[in-house]
Amino acid sequence: MDSRIKELVDLTKEKFGLDAYFLHTWNIYSDKNVMNETDYTLVMEWFPRCIKEQTEDELNPPGTALIELDLKSSRLKSIIFVEGKTFANTITFNSPDSEKAIRWIERETGFTYLEHFQIKNKETEKIMFEACINGIPLSPSGLMELRLDDQGRLTFFSNYGHFLSQKTLNKVKNTLTLDNEYVKQIAYEQCKLLDFPSSKEEKWLPIYALEEIYVAHNKKTLPFDIIGDRHSYINIDMVMEWDDPLQETFKRYPIKFEDNSVTVDQAFSFAPHPDTFPLTKHEQEKATKVVLDFLRMEFPQDTGKWVLNFLHRRDGYIIAGLKQVQDRRVFQKKLKVFIDATSFQAINYMDSNWFLEMYKDYLSPAAKKINKKEAFEKIKTTIELTPVFVYDFEEQHYILCKKIDSSFGVLAHNGELIELDEV
Repeated sequence: MDSRIKELVDLTKEKFGLDAYFLHTWNIYSDKNVMNETDYTLVMEWFPRCIKEQTEDELNPPGTALIELDLKSSRLKSIIFVEGKTFANTITFNSPDSEKAIRWIERETGFTYLEHFQIKNKETEKIMFEACINGIPLSPSGLMELRLDDQGRLTFFSNYGHFLSQKTLNKVKNTLTLDNEYVKQIAYEQCKLLDFPSSKEEKWLPIYALEEIYVAHNKKTLPFDIIGDRHSYINIDMVMEWDDPLQETFKRYPIKFEDNSVTVDQAFSFAPHPDTFPLTKHEQEKATKVVLDFLRMEFPQDTGKWVLNFLHRRDGYIIAGLKQVQDRRVFQKKLKVFIDATSFQAINYMDSNWFLEMYKDYLSPAAKKINKKEAFEKIKTTIELTPVFVYDFEEQHYILCKKIDSSFGVLAHNGELIELDEV
């Protein structure tokens, strides 16, 4: 075993009290994180000494400790004891003592409570934390989860996503309020008529609702990103049109994701992951042409019906994201086309039909009887303006924004104000 790895293994054994365990396997993986940086992770499987091998179905036996360390910082990323059973007694909390858990997380991560993370929700044997800057949430964000058994022993900890690094923090205040005319105008523009599926009524409901958006102090707007890594996407937003279909059959090939395991020397070189390299203009143009030809083969009659939203690198492929034009449904029909990054050949695709299939028999939405202006008059009293530090990938720093959002909507066919969670 390489001396650098042995040092981390010995540290792990001592820190987590793994005297009743032996190291079964270890490996190192590289991946692109949400900030488009490269992570190198040491992954270890520790078996209880009373067990010598995996079960017949190759599942890790109960009590196995799965531990991930960030190779660059040597800090803990996650520890999972299979089936919540542990033979380690070093890390014990007085459940539900969040204070002791917070102090332990500060030691393990180097973060400071309320400066870098805060409690999101708390249960008897589980605490969820979210990333913050001085108590204000981050976007893109990070999450930590800590679980205990009935004796207060640690059985699960994960630390994923983004927490404040040494990136520049723009400390300009954001004094925007709901009384600001610009905020009102942005909120009005974000009020959209969408069709929501109602499982209770088994039909689509036409609802005016707000699409979340962030507004900076200088009135710059940043999109709400539920995925968290859209910054690494290249926005295309091109309607795909053609005159003639291609008289060919699209041939699908298996998607083979790259093995992200690396050697010790590769890992300690800390070279950037291939997925972090930006797509050149030439690559964007070639990929767009590939997507167009794919649509001409697989959806020959759909000219003008698809928008190419974005391109990005992932696991050795260039992935193209598409959605249907003028699709009013909140769950839109989407496509992901996988393009071989070397040959620039479309090799496969995924669609959202499997998900939309459950709504195929739902009745069409009723005709709208109120307009957007009328609906907004009812929604505006429910609008919330929440401070969030959002990372501006153009400026490369966090800026204090206000998230414009509402948990209410207005039924377009009768004007009733409803809570969206109830739909």
